[in-house]
Amino acid sequence: METAFTRLVGVRHPIVQTGMGWVAGPRLVSATADAGALGVLASATMTPDQLRSAVREVKARTDAPFGVNLRADAADAGDRVRIIVEEGVRVASFALAPSAELIAGLKEAGVVVIPSVGARRHAEKVAAWGADAVIVQGGEGGGHTGEVATTVLLPQVVDAVDIPVVAAGGFFDGRGLAAALAYGAAGVAMGTRFLLTSDSPVPEAVKARYLAATVRDVTVTRAVDGLPHRMLRTPLVDGLEDAGRGRALLRAARHAAGFRRLSGLTWRQMVRDGLALRHGRDLAWSQVLLAANTPMLLRSAMVEGRPEAGVMAAGQVAGVIDDLPSCAELVERIMKEALDVLTALDRLGRT
Repeated sequence: METAFTRLVGVRHPIVQTGMGWVAGPRLVSATADAGALGVLASATMTPDQLRSAVREVKARTDAPFGVNLRADAADAGDRVRIIVEEGVRVASFALAPSAELIAGLKEAGVVVIPSVGARRHAEKVAAWGADAVIVQGGEGGGHTGEVATTVLLPQVVDAVDIPVVAAGGFFDGRGLAAALAYGAAGVAMGTRFLLTSDSPVPEAVKARYLAATVRDVTVTRAVDGLPHRMLRTPLVDGLEDAGRGRALLRAARHAAGFRRLSGLTWRQMVRDGLALRHGRDLAWSQVLLAANTPMLLRSAMVEGRPEAGVMAAGQVAGVIDDLPSCAELVERIMKEALDVLTALDRLGRT
């Protein structure tokens, strides 16, 4: 299926596997790329050296295009941009809007720039700065998310910008892809659905916890870092919501110390990253620390297999997913379902 998005990035199918920390590593990204979709490496949980190694591993596994997700506000964002340019990565995606200068530099190097946004005005801003496409996540999406549903947000953005729009938040099958195309999107992006594949590196016990979840088990909380964060409810989430500020600060400091050792960041860098999220928001200091080390909380579940002690980011679709296909099986199934739906609609229109 050819769309403006597939032509832009050179993939066969209009599907994106999003950059999930501790999850979207070389194994998942290369499997997604081989399936004909766009796999995106999550770099926020990697050191620059680890990022370069991961990029090279993906390139050794597949010849297909793939991307790298970056934090535009990270202290070492320039180093990471230099790595993807030097290594010939096709796509740079961003969870936060990159600056006009950063977009221009990447485009000059031949890298396709695709920021993620959660509001129409943000899409208009990055489009004016030269972004090549945009991923629009509605409130159903996992991780940091907004309040506006995809079905309301998506048509607003499609009408507002002249670049390809990829829809995210609430997608897991071919019916969703067909619906997104009907809204005017050029593809869909999915995180939870790719997390729950056999190619995902997440421990099997954690996958089982996701599969057992109902839509009522997926919640939005501000207790982790002060921002709306969609995840599965766990004892850690309950504890953070019930803890006083003193206990929360001690817990945050402990997690922050662990992440500092893993990431190689200095305390100054971690606090600066946390303050970047605090700017303009009423966050407690415990939340500033947690904002800087949320990846450590994700690691407890996604790497160590301890869901009771970690954060399990999840879109609402976690409550309706019940299997673990390979990436190849998943993409093939989605495309078949989408084409069946579009064919049926075409026949209906001819009657």
